[in-house]
Amino acid sequence: MPEGPEVHLASHFVNEACGGLVFGGCVEKSPISRNPEVPFESTAYCISASARGKELRLTLSPLPGAQPPQEPLALVFRFGMSGSFQLVPGDALPPHAHLRFYTAPPGPRLALCFVDIRRFGRWDLGGEWQLDRGPCVLLEYEQFRENVLRNLADKAFDRPICEALLDQRFFNGIGNYLRAEILFRLRIPPFEKARTVLEALQQRRLSPELTLSQKIRAKLQNPDLLELCHSVPKEVVQLGGKGYGPESGEEDFAAFRAWLQCYGVPGMSSLRDRHGRTIWFQGDPGPLAPKGCKSRQKKSKATQLSPEDRVEDPPPPRRTSARIQKTQRDLPEKTTTQQPEGSSLQQDPGAFTVPNKGRKKRRQATTGHRRLQKIKGDTPSSEPEGTSAS
Repeated sequence: MPEGPEVHLASHFVNEACGGLVFGGCVEKSPISRNPEVPFESTAYCISASARGKELRLTLSPLPGAQPPQEPLALVFRFGMSGSFQLVPGDALPPHAHLRFYTAPPGPRLALCFVDIRRFGRWDLGGEWQLDRGPCVLLEYEQFRENVLRNLADKAFDRPICEALLDQRFFNGIGNYLRAEILFRLRIPPFEKARTVLEALQQRRLSPELTLSQKIRAKLQNPDLLELCHSVPKEVVQLGGKGYGPESGEEDFAAFRAWLQCYGVPGMSSLRDRHGRTIWFQGDPGPLAPKGCKSRQKKSKATQLSPEDRVEDPPPPRRTSARIQKTQRDLPEKTTTQQPEGSSLQQDPGAFTVPNKGRKKRRQATTGHRRLQKIKGDTPSSEPEGTSAS
């Protein structure tokens, strides 16, 4: 899912790609999109973009003398799971281009497209940022920090820090991979209580005897959680490219993948939080980790067997016919004692046969267990809210 850095990179792309272009005509919306129509038409207009957290504002500004005379129109986009902007030839639109802005003649016709494969992206007319989103972690750091520390009594901070970091009222721009990277660098367990982590920031004081340069150096060497919420996204923006989640095979994704230290990295563990989102971490998950859930560890590629080295899985146990079972039951005991001395008594698990009586009992027990599970699945869980991994 595009996060703050990807939205900011998208705004940079729009401004650079469209800076010298003149657009004209109507704005086209795909018929399958449920987003609103864009009632804008002009013989000549320009497009500019700005970003704030996980939102991008696109402004359509008519040029002097353009017809019909009208005021600029602004749209605010939220990218959902897969939204992005692409500039393509007008006669070669990509699939899932749900909103299109075409350039005016006489040059080759191009189209700026909002592409969204999964169709979770949204746009609103009017250009207003969502009121329930906090200050941007990238562009409004001081306001962002003050907003968090001023609202520590909010119930959002009763939750694990990994869940609080996704609350856009306080951490506008932070998403799944950023929270993993931030917590990993500070060695903070993801399921530590958010308020416990953040209250420690208020107790952190630098010696008043330090000079300004010494204070700056101390902060750079030992940044706190809120400082990393600003600096880590900034690192992704400085990588350039498209950041997280471009199509496979694009070269600029390699720099981002090399930058990751925790998210999806071999050797790291993962758990699902209360909302079903996977959090990657190393070490102890923390006291608020979901009960009854075991963390999964991603194996290193170096430890995974290649297709040539991989041993085929043993075949599943074969069912033995009743006639063969009866024959085996009637064999004399010396059949098993006439093996050569020193030979192994270990048998192929695929050929191991349980006597009829034992097989029948085991089958009944298993069937009963499955039936019991089904009944339990239809009964509401008695676990308190927030303990489930899903």
